[in-house]
Amino acid sequence: MTDKIIDVSNEVPIRRVGDGNPHSFFGYYNKTNFGPGDARLLANRTPLFTGDLTGREVAEVGFFDLTDGDRWHKLGETTAWNWQMGCQLQWLGDTDQVIYNTRATTAPGPDNIYPDFRSRVVDPATGEGRELPAPIYVMAPDGRFALTINYSRFIKTHRTIGYPATHAEPELPLAPDDDGIWRMDIETGKTELICSLRRLFEFDHVPSMDKAMHWITHMEVNPSGTRFLFIHRWTERPDDEFCYLHRLFTINGDGTGLRLLEDADHPLPQLEKDFDPSAHGTFDYEKSEWQISHPLWKSDDEVIVWGPHEGEIHYLLYNDRTGDVHVVGNGILTENGHMTYGRNGRWMLSDTYPDARTHERTLFLFDCEKEVRYDLGTFYTPADLGKHNRCDLHPRWSRDIRAVCIDSVHEGSRQMYLLDIAALLDRL
Repeated sequence: MTDKIIDVSNEVPIRRVGDGNPHSFFGYYNKTNFGPGDARLLANRTPLFTGDLTGREVAEVGFFDLTDGDRWHKLGETTAWNWQMGCQLQWLGDTDQVIYNTRATTAPGPDNIYPDFRSRVVDPATGEGRELPAPIYVMAPDGRFALTINYSRFIKTHRTIGYPATHAEPELPLAPDDDGIWRMDIETGKTELICSLRRLFEFDHVPSMDKAMHWITHMEVNPSGTRFLFIHRWTERPDDEFCYLHRLFTINGDGTGLRLLEDADHPLPQLEKDFDPSAHGTFDYEKSEWQISHPLWKSDDEVIVWGPHEGEIHYLLYNDRTGDVHVVGNGILTENGHMTYGRNGRWMLSDTYPDARTHERTLFLFDCEKEVRYDLGTFYTPADLGKHNRCDLHPRWSRDIRAVCIDSVHEGSRQMYLLDIAALLDRL
């Protein structure tokens, strides 16, 4: 299989964005931080390299101008952020406007479904902004609406991607009918609950759900904005990720047409009283044989995911209409990563978690037509960063798919890096 994995790192120029002071990062892999024309690069900046966040730490929000020596343009500040997803900073469709999550500074009103958090839209040209009544999780590609969930529920279940409460953490029922997935109109701010946790609890119910805390994660909207995907998770032991159970769903944008693509319910020896969760390493869960992880749309009808199916775990491509499933990169793509497709679907960009011995992560391109993996580089990460404040590569395409942006700590600080893959793609 070595002829199917080729090191091309010597062909790929890489450079740090900015002057390296202070720390800068973007966060997740599922959206581009490159603006229209690939001239601006969104980022968060903070004096912190690492640390467990309390909700009081401030991050700058803004962009680097790639046409002007990476000059930094600050658009605002926020305390609603984490190391993995930042503040959900993203471009508003194909416009020059930017949206990101913020913490509430005024008393909540009837439209504030989650009183601690809001989102803000800013026009970089004028600096003018407006507040929306709810935080965002993911935007529709055209910028018309956003989907959101309860970031306080993440603090209980998956702290890595949550925001701590401003004062006291709220009480969280296990699977309520007034919490779940909300849709927010970006122009008006109108929000509506389109899929409740109680609905998911009752859908093809299994006994492992009865005493478990339920939540929703990894929402993604398809290219045309008609359907979206999400993972439904539940657990009786939120402090141990090996006790997470998973289901992968798709649903129409108005909450109709709920469809189950994969169910990873399975026995949990971790619930036994003598089980020691500290026996696991930081990244062992990401390599679990049961995890459904990092789903994303390849097209309006196709979903790529790392997950289990019929007793094996692979990169899998599901057809949302037919339910057909096939393995992507069998024997080549053998571990969990953060994957996204380029525009034409031929190239998939992804990464690996750190090697247990070398602590190196690998960034790669996968040619879906020829089934060849091209390794773009390896990047060291300190073994002691921990789960909540680690720095995954989270690779992101430029809009013309000629460059890649990653977050990395391989030079001793948390920074963003650009890799120029234009010549490599031309050769291939």
